[in-house]
Amino acid sequence: MPTPSMDAAIPEAAGATRLAPAEPAIPSSPAIDGTATQRWLRHASDFTRSPEGHAATLGFFGALLITFGGFGAGSVRRSDPLLEVMHLSWLRFGHGLVLSSVFVWLGVIAMITAWVRLGRIVIGKQPGATVSLNELRAIVGIWIFPLLFSVPLFSRDAYSYLAQGAMLRDHINPYVFGPSELKANAAAVLDNVSPVWLNTTAPYGPVFLLIGRAITTITGDNVVAGTIALRLVMLPGLVLMVWAIPHLTKHLGGKPTIALWLAVLNPLVLIHLIGGVHNEMLMVGLMAAGIALVLEHHHVAGIVVVAIGVAVKATAGVALPFLVWIWMIHERERRAAQDEGDLPHPIRTFAKITALGVAIFAAVFALATWATGLRDHQIGWLTALSGSKKIINWLSLPTIMAHVVSWVTPLPLESVLPWTRTLCAVVMVAGLVWAWWRFRNSEREAVLGILVAFVAIVILSPAALPWYYSWPLALAAGFALSTRTLQVLVGLCTWLMLVFQPDGSPVTNSVHGTLAILAAVVAALSLRTMDPLKLRAARPQTDQLGVAPAPGPA
Repeated sequence: MPTPSMDAAIPEAAGATRLAPAEPAIPSSPAIDGTATQRWLRHASDFTRSPEGHAATLGFFGALLITFGGFGAGSVRRSDPLLEVMHLSWLRFGHGLVLSSVFVWLGVIAMITAWVRLGRIVIGKQPGATVSLNELRAIVGIWIFPLLFSVPLFSRDAYSYLAQGAMLRDHINPYVFGPSELKANAAAVLDNVSPVWLNTTAPYGPVFLLIGRAITTITGDNVVAGTIALRLVMLPGLVLMVWAIPHLTKHLGGKPTIALWLAVLNPLVLIHLIGGVHNEMLMVGLMAAGIALVLEHHHVAGIVVVAIGVAVKATAGVALPFLVWIWMIHERERRAAQDEGDLPHPIRTFAKITALGVAIFAAVFALATWATGLRDHQIGWLTALSGSKKIINWLSLPTIMAHVVSWVTPLPLESVLPWTRTLCAVVMVAGLVWAWWRFRNSEREAVLGILVAFVAIVILSPAALPWYYSWPLALAAGFALSTRTLQVLVGLCTWLMLVFQPDGSPVTNSVHGTLAILAAVVAALSLRTMDPLKLRAARPQTDQLGVAPAPGPA
């Protein structure tokens, strides 16, 4: 006979109800009532054992591997006393560096695998498995938590952000001078800035410089604390994306869970924007939230939010002209609904709404610029945008064109590149104007026009980097996309995630490049098929004694 305590530990049989022994009634209160907690724990336990829970766990351990491997293979500091104190300096050299790189790449592959598995569930290609929007939001937090404590990954831009913030803190105009002007003021920060940007003025807006000044004022010359603080500042951008992208689907026809999976849980976004500490995280979040607000008829608030995004990074400004069309469409619908008669002449309506938008934008910028104290250089950051020409990699079409010309002609790359960049710049400007005029007839068309404009900028700009693709991806996720389109995007994102080294340099090894293409193809096929390469061995039909096994599920 089992004891009462043992009997109470036995789970209830399916379909049966166990009556608990009578106990004295104890007054309960909401404060001590554990029913809600037990329900939450039960749900968490069920989720952990489910296919989506397995994917979440795999992605979390992938992020852990990336974080640990990053201490040796990431964009580490040139002199790292913290690693020396922890006796981990060996991770940065020789066999330690190789081991660190293996950890990073295993983590990246694990996160991509988890993302694709989760994608199969989201699009309904795994029978019996479902995942809710709230569960996806929880997985976002699970996956980014280890990355919050990593060194900068796949880029050294975080050190430039800190240097520019320190310049504003020390009353050095970052729109006039490069970080090298800091000299001994912030030696530890300056020592880690990429040599390419030492003499380049800041290409970022006043709001981001204010953020950098606040962080460096608090953390001083402490690069570790500054990097973590930068990540924490980027988190509101992630929160805005998590909020805005499902709202975009209401107007663009997409499915909220697919949109959140594609645009936020994407390893290209989380590893580069959170792990790499890029201000795109803040800019894209503000832009997406602003567009969502405008679509919800909160026009002034939406333009204010997008204007703040522009004051972080100029790229968000591409959306503003298209938002004028949406505002005009809403004004037309409002007058029709209230029977106020025909609209005034379209040119008058356009002029009025444009003037309001420009006034709102100017007010935001005037306030931000006044706060920086750089009143004599309000648009100095716009002239610094040309600094991206210093980046030469084969992800941008002008560079590819220049390489092709240099291969088939005796002309050197250096002499061809300015011409191909000029040609692509002309095509890009013409494409932006065409897209603005072409996509003006509905809300959906206007957002599609922003998407087309972003794609044109990424492809035709002088320099393109993997995290730039987060700009159009945030908007593309809001549309209804076929499985084939999602497969193409999965393949593209996987390939972009694998063609840059953890220290921020592009891959030049042909074997690595070939493996990246193969991994991208497998990831794309795996979104539809669980085992596209048929690698799982078939189970034997008989055991070693020749006796057929009992029938059962495979």
